[in-house]
Amino acid sequence: MSRAKIPLLVPDMPERAELEPFLGEIDAARWYTNFGPLLRRFETGVAGLFAAPVPSLTTVSNGTLALELGLAALGLPKGAKVLIPALTFVASASAVLRAGLSPVIGDVDSGSWVLTPAIAREAMRRTRIECVMPVAAFGCPLPAGEWDAFSAETGVPVLIDAAGAFGNQHAGEKIALAFSLHATKAFGVGEGGLVVARNAGHVERVRRLSNFGIDARTGYSELVGSNAKMSEFHAAVGLAALARWPERSRRRRELHQRYLCEMSKSCAGVTLQLRPADGIYTIFQVALPEGVRREAVAAALALQGIESRAWYLPLVPDHPAYAACETTDLTTVRLLGPQLLGLPFHPGLSDEDITRVCSELAAAIA
Repeated sequence: MSRAKIPLLVPDMPERAELEPFLGEIDAARWYTNFGPLLRRFETGVAGLFAAPVPSLTTVSNGTLALELGLAALGLPKGAKVLIPALTFVASASAVLRAGLSPVIGDVDSGSWVLTPAIAREAMRRTRIECVMPVAAFGCPLPAGEWDAFSAETGVPVLIDAAGAFGNQHAGEKIALAFSLHATKAFGVGEGGLVVARNAGHVERVRRLSNFGIDARTGYSELVGSNAKMSEFHAAVGLAALARWPERSRRRRELHQRYLCEMSKSCAGVTLQLRPADGIYTIFQVALPEGVRREAVAAALALQGIESRAWYLPLVPDHPAYAACETTDLTTVRLLGPQLLGLPFHPGLSDEDITRVCSELAAAIA
């Protein structure tokens, strides 16, 4: 008898019964978008998770626009060079280009798999960098204090692409953060995004850019913006997600720690990303031993009903749309990329599922 399939990722969204009270409020208010009452409550609730005042946070309609408008609000000159890592989803590069800026693609650290201040400083010795957009890859939080220090020392603004790091990535004093609230994320509302910063002026510019650049005090459009507002319906999902967040985040922590335990017992040859063991994650990515073909391992897992995926691959400069982008030294990421493989990770996994995944992975790399 065939064994049950173990899917790679299953969205974990609020169910209909959890949404109905908020949908009733929308019906009663007849307010569907344009910074409605549910959205304001949602923003207040999320701001509380960051210990940040509400003016330091704004919602947008998706995570890519959080990046694009977060960059646009910095007021960089057209074509300014923005350093991003090669190991990221293509939305990072897309947002830079759509903001009228130029991506410079850099390397990542061999242990944490993220672009670091040290890598950024080295890139600045090779080419002019006017902004850095490091990525909290696979939910790994970046050191806010170190990036604050980098920005203070260099005068270069930093916008962290924290798309999948909600619940992990902390705010700094100078840096800004952009999150995705896509349905596949640990904290999902379907589609949505956040920009968070201590600089309330920067956040306010993002908010205005999300509403055609209109200054609500004057009614004039003083910035060239877009329509990137989050609707009341998405805010309703967000409020329901906030109510369940303590329990769902606890569950994801448990899953991650269970994986770490099983990996240590059966997959000694596999390397894991250096990230907090108690983090809240959406993705569980591993680096296979040198010389092991990822395609062969993925095929072996598939035969056992286990889905896997090469997250963030191909690397950004290997996509035709971004092949012309300037690059720096990519030695580490070129070695790391072929080894990476994403394993099933979602709240529906049982302990037995995780044991089975690790056992089959160990067999596939033996």
